[in-house]
Amino acid sequence: MGGTRDGTKRQRRRDTRQRIQDVALELFSEHGYEKTSLREIAEHLDVTKAALYYHFKTKEEILIRLFEDLTRPLDELIEWGKQQSHSLEAKQEVLRRYSDALVSASALFRFMQENQATVRELSIGDTFKHRMMSMLEIITEPESPLLDQVRCISALFTMHAGTFVLRDVKGDTEDKRKAVLEVAVDLVTQAHGGLPA
Repeated sequence: MGGTRDGTKRQRRRDTRQRIQDVALELFSEHGYEKTSLREIAEHLDVTKAALYYHFKTKEEILIRLFEDLTRPLDELIEWGKQQSHSLEAKQEVLRRYSDALVSASALFRFMQENQATVRELSIGDTFKHRMMSMLEIITEPESPLLDQVRCISALFTMHAGTFVLRDVKGDTEDKRKAVLEVAVDLVTQAHGGLPA
């Protein structure tokens, strides 16, 4: 019976931590990381600052945990992608899976876009850059010409930009995601030699 009680406590603690992260990300995105205080996060959660402090000591701690949680699927994708051949089909599948992962982490990517200076200063900036370099290695042929390297870099930037820029463009969200993915796949296909330049 004690085990069930401990499990319930752990679940409640996880749920509370998740609520804190969700509210913090919302406030960081709306008001900016620098302008959001732990006190404001606590107020939005209707808890005391001490209760919040029990789970997270600093805003950076919240942000790092958010980043780790929301980018875990990207890490898994990169590991999967590294095990694949460098075939065009494998690269296209990596891009499709990456598109899905971006949708799942869209709130975090919006935060990163709107708080670029903060992201550069914190450890998550280097971690994100490392992930992007890993993705680039997966979709780019080793020793490929500069033009093809630029196509692959552009494919990743297209996918990232599509997450933010197309938000204000009229149309169905899923249609926009598919269009961005199609452009990214076309660029990587060209880089792979599948289409005429």
